[in-house]
Amino acid sequence: MASIRKKKELEQSTKSYVKPTSVFPTEEFTETEMLVQWNKYAERLGQKGLKIMESILLINDPVLSGTNITYELPNEGSKLEFESQMNALLGHLRGHLHNHDITIEVIVNEKLEIKRSFNDQDKYNRLHEINPNIELLRSTFGLDLPG
Repeated sequence: MASIRKKKELEQSTKSYVKPTSVFPTEEFTETEMLVQWNKYAERLGQKGLKIMESILLINDPVLSGTNITYELPNEGSKLEFESQMNALLGHLRGHLHNHDITIEVIVNEKLEIKRSFNDQDKYNRLHEINPNIELLRSTFGLDLPG
């Protein structure tokens, strides 16, 4: 009997306090400020080793309309991966932009062309950033970049 009473008291004590939503900030922000925070978050994920999520966030630029962010992704798989991490991104954006009305809408556009195009030199430079030993490999085997 005592345990049932304690359980009911605990339920009542957790129900009694509901944080008013008017306490959350709703400051205005620009699309540029949103993009800066979006890219900072992507960079932080990359530093933590979450390269797939970082690349999904950098596929293209999100579009801001009021407090709604629309983000286009090229396929359903990237949408599922994005949505699995979306709450953390929302928390970051809401906190850093001081606006808790921010929402994200994800659209799959299979015709979306990834905006980043890389030539062979860009690819080599990126690989060199990741692992500088690639220069040793290139020079050891006398490899040249095509083009």
